[in-house]
Amino acid sequence: MSNTIRIKKRSASGSAGAPSSLSPSELAFNEADLKLYYGFGDNGSTPPSASSIITVGGAGAFFNKTDTRNANTVLSGPTSGSAAAPTFRALVAADLLKLNEFTAPDGAVSLNSQKITNLADPTADADAANKGYVDGVAQGLDVKDSVVATTTANGTLSSAFANGSTIDGVSLSTNDRILIKDQSTQTENGIYKVNASGAPTRVDDLANGADAAGAFVFVEQGTVNAENGFVCTSNKGSAVVGTNNLVFSQFSGAGQIIAGDGLDKSGNTLSLDLKSNGGLVFESTELAVNLSASSITGTLAVSDGGTGATSASSARSNLGLVIGTDVEPHSDKLTELATMGQTTANALADLSESEVQILDGAVVTTTELNTVCDGGTSATSTTLATADRFVCNDNGTMKQVALSDLVTFLEDGSTSGFDVNGGTY
Repeated sequence: MSNTIRIKKRSASGSAGAPSSLSPSELAFNEADLKLYYGFGDNGSTPPSASSIITVGGAGAFFNKTDTRNANTVLSGPTSGSAAAPTFRALVAADLLKLNEFTAPDGAVSLNSQKITNLADPTADADAANKGYVDGVAQGLDVKDSVVATTTANGTLSSAFANGSTIDGVSLSTNDRILIKDQSTQTENGIYKVNASGAPTRVDDLANGADAAGAFVFVEQGTVNAENGFVCTSNKGSAVVGTNNLVFSQFSGAGQIIAGDGLDKSGNTLSLDLKSNGGLVFESTELAVNLSASSITGTLAVSDGGTGATSASSARSNLGLVIGTDVEPHSDKLTELATMGQTTANALADLSESEVQILDGAVVTTTELNTVCDGGTSATSTTLATADRFVCNDNGTMKQVALSDLVTFLEDGSTSGFDVNGGTY
């Protein structure tokens, strides 16, 4: 029979852990926890006893390379808390080195067409630049972090911009970034951080002594200036923060155009706010004037082609027209003329200037005028007198002639050819 060397053991039904004692160099295996223990050293006792018992092998104490593990599993200590024996566990971020903890590369690094995001603005010549910084430089701008609100008027620096104060409708809170741009003392203008009380503090990215030329900042909130961008227009060399006068002007704000008086705004569309019956109307999408509108106010000056008045009398006065001098007053006789028959009207139209002058001052009725002009009415019997007159055509000229002239004419037979012959008997 071959020789067999056996070592001390504890069965699987026993408790885990090392034996209480071992002789120097003695081995013991615990089937409960699958560990092999070794008696280390000699404490000098009789009989000899190991100074300590250490684990030297076994699946329960060391890595077994035949066991399968999940992906991204590491044999490591705990992820947090106190130090402890290593175990197999899932890999966590804290197990990995940060990029700045790697050894610097000695060759080109490919990002496989991926982006680097959340990159800070560069400060040194060899720093990488983010897109916002590059865009700002391309436009001549030094882009700063946005501010919560900006001023619309001068304020006392020591008290008007503390926690709880309001600018442009925005209530300020401690540590809010704000743009102060409307100070009467323009050296006070700039970007600040709100304090719990007292004056605000200039921000680090536009501190005292910094060059503010081209500094651009976006405004987040505000009744007037929300979503607007402002840029310092002070010239380089004359834009030292805290020393020179700083001027900030609006640079952007396409989405925040304010509809003033007479305008309406819907989205990005501006339209006219027309007064009802105010005289302005749209005709085929084009603006036009409606002079018949009932709510037109004011007057059109004489120099602009109007009367400058709201009444007929004031209009005549403004135009220098005097009734009876520049224009004839209304008369019922004018109405009679307007309503006369066409034949009479034609006859009047044929009168010459001198004939009209003869009629000037005559007091006649419509019937009398019709009788004189065209006999359009029935004859009337009357007793003639030598002083009576009649109208006759004197070789193309209408004249008033006395009946006495007619008598004289008839009596002159040689002229008139009128011969009253009593005959013979």
